[in-house]
Amino acid sequence: MNTSLNAHRRESDLSAVQEEVVDVLVVGGGVTGTGVALDAASRGLSVCLLEAHDLAFGTSRWSSKLVHGGLRYLAHGDVALAHESAVERGILMTRTAPHLVHALPMLFPLHGKDNGFKIMAGLRAGDLLRRAARTPSSVLPPPRRVSPVEALALVPGLRATGLRSGLLSFDGQLIDDARLVLALARTAAGFGARIITRARVTTLTGDGATAVDGLTGTSFSVRARAVINASGVWAGTLVPSVRLRPSLGSHLVLDANRIGFVGTAVTFPVGRNRFALMLPQPNGRVYLGLTDSPVDWPVPDVVPVPESDVDFLLDAASTVLQRPLTRADVLGSYAGLRPLLDAPGSTADLSRRHAVLRAPNGVVTIVGGKLTTYRRMAADAVDAVGLAAGPCRTASLRLVSSDAARVAALSEVDPELGVEVAPGVTAADVVWAVRHEGALDADDVLDRRTRIGLVAAERAAAEPLVADLVSRSLAGL
Repeated sequence: MNTSLNAHRRESDLSAVQEEVVDVLVVGGGVTGTGVALDAASRGLSVCLLEAHDLAFGTSRWSSKLVHGGLRYLAHGDVALAHESAVERGILMTRTAPHLVHALPMLFPLHGKDNGFKIMAGLRAGDLLRRAARTPSSVLPPPRRVSPVEALALVPGLRATGLRSGLLSFDGQLIDDARLVLALARTAAGFGARIITRARVTTLTGDGATAVDGLTGTSFSVRARAVINASGVWAGTLVPSVRLRPSLGSHLVLDANRIGFVGTAVTFPVGRNRFALMLPQPNGRVYLGLTDSPVDWPVPDVVPVPESDVDFLLDAASTVLQRPLTRADVLGSYAGLRPLLDAPGSTADLSRRHAVLRAPNGVVTIVGGKLTTYRRMAADAVDAVGLAAGPCRTASLRLVSSDAARVAALSEVDPELGVEVAPGVTAADVVWAVRHEGALDADDVLDRRTRIGLVAAERAAAEPLVADLVSRSLAGL
């Protein structure tokens, strides 16, 4: 089973797809689109996926990196959605991607008069969902109350004054969201799916699409028996009948050592039934988020972080930290747009349920939802097109791994590839990204195969060497 994606395979797939009629054409290379491609291909259907930019270029790389059990949906009274989220989290952590998702301890610090009874009740309800989803406690331990001393040991940077206790719970955390998308795409490719990036769709109908090859500028067509629009917040540009109300979510990138973080996340209230998060990452960073505000402007390819969101997040986090945060603590930032279905009310209150919509021309669009439930969304979309195929298999299909041993072996053959291009990223990682993970230029490596690009100074320092490595690797394919 060949799971490698690279420029040579892209060229071959692009040529082949113009000469055939595929069973399913998928538009969009995010977590939902790649999930759809894997679902369809693993059922034995022929699949072509077209992505305008790169895999995980859009919303899928801008998440909090959480695979969560639906506690927020439980707080809003949506038990069914919370249960669905807990089930999908369990599938990822125990069956399909235990190499990509791990348990993350999360601390709710309790300052002042807050006894945390209401929060603990919610955490216990969430633990009931964990049990109902049959996720063992060895994977996600139950919540418990911790003393001020233990809370400070877990998160040394917490404000000690007035700290009464803490509530410790556990949820799922992705090593990286873009890496989940890559794993889905590569696994789908192993089942024969044609994954074609740099292919911007210009016209979409129920029996195919026209698109432009971003590498050559030439137009081409793909014919299909069924078409699934999984382009997220851009879905309405391809199918005008799809009405969305995008919601902006911003994060700041901080230095874990500077603000006193080890390996435990911190959750704290920022309003009624709303919480913000400080999430430690494997690379010594902390992601601080998350905002939720409506967007009433045209959706760009890359969304900027509003200055107001920076101030809001810094001020909110400073209420629970020993040292107040300033803009000098911000190493970088990112923002993504949630593709929420249009409905009355604020975006914070809009349902996170997904929907499968069929346009008059036959195009099936899958929108809404969230990263955690991508697999269920994909299954519903493939079911909706009505092609003769077997049942969904993805609940038991393990996704391909990042092949760490094989990456390390590259530097054993060529010691120059063992040199770091940025902290934690070697030249071998860059070469592997080109040969096996579909990277076509330096941006693909800097911003999606790795997260070097989140810190501008590190990106600028690494870019010349990464660009050279990518160029030489492409030439050697």
